[in-house]
Amino acid sequence: EVQLVESGGGLVQAGGSLRLACAASGFSFDDYAIGWWRQAPGKEREGVSCISSRVGSTYYADSVKGRFTISTDNAKNTVYLQMNSLKPEDTAVYYCAATRSWYVEPMIFYEYDYWGQGTQVTVSS
Repeated sequence: EVQLVESGGGLVQAGGSLRLACAASGFSFDDYAIGWWRQAPGKEREGVSCISSRVGSTYYADSVKGRFTISTDNAKNTVYLQMNSLKPEDTAVYYCAATRSWYVEPMIFYEYDYWGQGTQVTVSS
């Protein structure tokens, strides 16, 4: 059974940092790329970052480039999203998801087969 479980969300002040984790089970990172998505109230779900161990590529949305870093720990089957210099506009529910796509960009919602339950990130001003 494929499962993705996010953790690490919380409340932080602007300028602070959080590290999200996505624990994956039931599949290999050799077969799937992992993306982080976020959805703020009243807004569409936005692709934030993606990593493919298979092709050794990463992608960042312009809105987070230079502030967020995605990485994998293959031994733990876990993907991390280190978020620094957080801004109030980063407030959203963050989801990790898995796709068989060979490409880390563009991040296309319907190409993601499996989703986690989400973790709330709130950045206060």
